[in-house]
Amino acid sequence: MTGTVIFDPLIPWPLITALAVLAFAGAALALWRGLSGWALRALAALVLLGALAGPVYQVEDRAPLTDIVILLEDESASQTLSDRSDQRTAAAQTLAAEIATRANTELRRVTIPDGDGDAGTELMSALSAVLAEEPRARIAGIIALSDGQVHDIDRAPDLPAPLHLLLTGLDSDWDRRLIVRNAPAFAIIGESVVLTLRIEDSGAVPQAAATAPLQISVDGGAAQTFDVPVGQDIELPVTLPHGGRNVIQFTVPKAEGEITDRNNSALIQMNGVRDRLRVLLVSGEPHPGGRTWRNLLKSDSSVDLVHFTILRPPEKQDGVPVGELSLIAFPTRELFLEKIEDFDLIIFDRYKRRGILPAIYLDNVANYVTNGGAVLVAAGPDFAGADSIYRSPLAPVLPAQPSARVIEEKFRPKVTDQGKRHPVTADLQGDETWGSWLRQIDVTPQSGSVLMSGVDDRPLLILDRVGEGRVALLASDHAWLWNRGYEGGGPQLELLRRLAHWMMKEPELEEEALWGDATGQTMRIIRRTLEDEIGPVTITNPDGSTDEITLQEVSPGRFEALYDGPEIGLYRLAEGEHETVIGLGPPAPREFEDTIASGDLLKPVIESMRGGVFRLEHGLPGLRDIREGRPAAGRGWIGLTPRGAYETRDVTQSPLLPAWLVLVLASALIVGGWLREGRR
Repeated sequence: MTGTVIFDPLIPWPLITALAVLAFAGAALALWRGLSGWALRALAALVLLGALAGPVYQVEDRAPLTDIVILLEDESASQTLSDRSDQRTAAAQTLAAEIATRANTELRRVTIPDGDGDAGTELMSALSAVLAEEPRARIAGIIALSDGQVHDIDRAPDLPAPLHLLLTGLDSDWDRRLIVRNAPAFAIIGESVVLTLRIEDSGAVPQAAATAPLQISVDGGAAQTFDVPVGQDIELPVTLPHGGRNVIQFTVPKAEGEITDRNNSALIQMNGVRDRLRVLLVSGEPHPGGRTWRNLLKSDSSVDLVHFTILRPPEKQDGVPVGELSLIAFPTRELFLEKIEDFDLIIFDRYKRRGILPAIYLDNVANYVTNGGAVLVAAGPDFAGADSIYRSPLAPVLPAQPSARVIEEKFRPKVTDQGKRHPVTADLQGDETWGSWLRQIDVTPQSGSVLMSGVDDRPLLILDRVGEGRVALLASDHAWLWNRGYEGGGPQLELLRRLAHWMMKEPELEEEALWGDATGQTMRIIRRTLEDEIGPVTITNPDGSTDEITLQEVSPGRFEALYDGPEIGLYRLAEGEHETVIGLGPPAPREFEDTIASGDLLKPVIESMRGGVFRLEHGLPGLRDIREGRPAAGRGWIGLTPRGAYETRDVTQSPLLPAWLVLVLASALIVGGWLREGRR
């Protein structure tokens, strides 16, 4: 039981104050005039003012509450290094047993797991959460068992009691890590891009090394090893070998005595893009479709277009000077013999043999295709005639043979079953609403894939691979009708864009491909094929173990599945002859960026309540009670602040001045003062 005097005034305090001023002013006036009863009158006023103030004697029935000690146990990934886990477990058990023996004290144990994704050690967030659940007036102390490498120090709460950090780890710990300071997401194929790396030693390095071996591997291939300086930024020029995603892995072998090699590797995923695509467009004669091809290619800022239109063939003799028909001569030798390899794509638009391109030039075009080039033939009536380009040295690389028939008939192009599986035409929906074309060249496929058909399901668009190169044949010259909106038009620009990009080997349009898209530690495995079925995909994890996963067909020719990677690193995917690699996670896990135990990050928070930092390697400090505001740590001890918190179970109140007593006292004093003054 605890008793205190409180006041419950009958009128507001400002009014009581005003009455007190008036009463004592009257008493002072009586004293100044020499009235003998002034003292009794002042006492009477004092009694009345005390009664108005309402003094009450309050008795509380209190039950003491226990003090709370919070024990934060860091179980993040960095605590698996060396014997830190054993140190933490032993210290937590000892502290729990010691706190259990303390009177009026209870323990709250909080586990700090790895943060979501790559958030790292979120010790401050966990502390804020537990402080929000417990009464702050009962917190006597906070003890953290950790290596001190927290990643949410900016979320540190306002502490109600001292925080003490008991560091796991050893004084002799040292680590070497690989840091990627600069790595662009994109690079131009064939051009050098500079990456900035750094190898850094920290902790008790046994012997400072001037250099360290650095292994570099591209797309999971054989690694090359270089000796590079330690403790300096390294500018490394890299040239991407192909378009699309390039996975570059950098690895520093683990040194003797190093605490971990989890931060000795870095994965960089860069997309290779083409700087400029050089396209040669040869139009055999002026026609509406020629303008369509030109507009398409000129609309792409990454395309360098060289376009020639043959305005007057050699057999035409009309007496008009050549200089008035063309601005420049057709540089056939330069284009088709000397600089043909500089082009990524050659388009023959309604071209036929007219003696302008000798057979040796067309034979060179065929060799260009076999060696990795691309040729697209947009066929018109010229392809079916005796002067057809098919009847030239270019015939062995063309995917279809003309039958000499030109079909002048209205038809609606449609995507074939194979075309629905090919990325060039797979997503071109709504072919039943497309506008019609008015002419088709009848051809007989000899190789390749028929993606679109026309009159009576005759082949309209055929794609083929020849050697290292690619060839496409569009058996109509009326694609431009879609561009004009004839009968509603159609996806002409999208179709021709995809067609040109497939021929230039853009990775996203490969019909036979295997790749993965990463989201955190989950990868979406995608297999695109023209076949009806595929086998399971074999996944090789960073540790060398393998898993097999079956993909499900989500659309014609596209199979997918999700896979959760068990760890950060490089994964290899294989299905039949198709292989690829993908990296999961950041270049280096955040938990292993800084692995040497240190209290530097938490020092400002600890010093705010005069706590301490101790290494468990040197022994567990003892526990002491300290007064609030005093130093909370010393040599071999840490302090807890008893809070003296309590719970009020019952409250009773009784007035100090009963009303009858106030009336008697006030009356007696007033009458006494009157009698004294009257007698005088």
